[in-house]
Amino acid sequence: MAAPIPPIRPPQPVQDAAGARVLGIDPGSVRTGIGVVDADALGRPAHVFHAALAVGGAEDFPLRLKAIFDGICGLIETHRPQEVAIERVFVSRNPDSALKLGQARGAAICAAVHCGLPVHEYSPMQIKNAVVGRGAAEKTQVQHMVGVLLNVDGRLQADAADALAVAITHAHSRLLAARTGVLASALLRRRGTRR
Repeated sequence: MAAPIPPIRPPQPVQDAAGARVLGIDPGSVRTGIGVVDADALGRPAHVFHAALAVGGAEDFPLRLKAIFDGICGLIETHRPQEVAIERVFVSRNPDSALKLGQARGAAICAAVHCGLPVHEYSPMQIKNAVVGRGAAEKTQVQHMVGVLLNVDGRLQADAADALAVAITHAHSRLLAARTGVLASALLRRRGTRR
């Protein structure tokens, strides 16, 4: 039996407490999209890195899952994100495809948790709304808007563009959560002073 994999040390916190480096993941059993952005205090994302982990060459499916796990652990060690965002699995007409996609997603989530990072999940509709402004947007519209928002020259590969879209969605969501938390704290303080 192989020795357990030691966890990777958690990344150092960013200088700006309100900003964070976000790893976006678009899970797939053949190709898993990866996108890394730096989100500033105002939720504005800046492009850091994107790629697609091609794991379809392994005929043995468990080896594909291991390749996803190892690849994401390696990217986390290299790029040191503080948070991970991943696309939720949509229901497919093909149960076998849906199961494989769910397992690939599970391998990606396990890698992030193994590295000590929080994982946030977003539906395809939430991602399209955050990037394009409407939940029924086409894939090509998402690719185009990701390039515009991150100032990336040239056409982005679909899996990488989707992963960057997930990271952008989380950057916007972080800002909304921070503002909502500040408002809730202010309301609680205000109520406390009235008593």
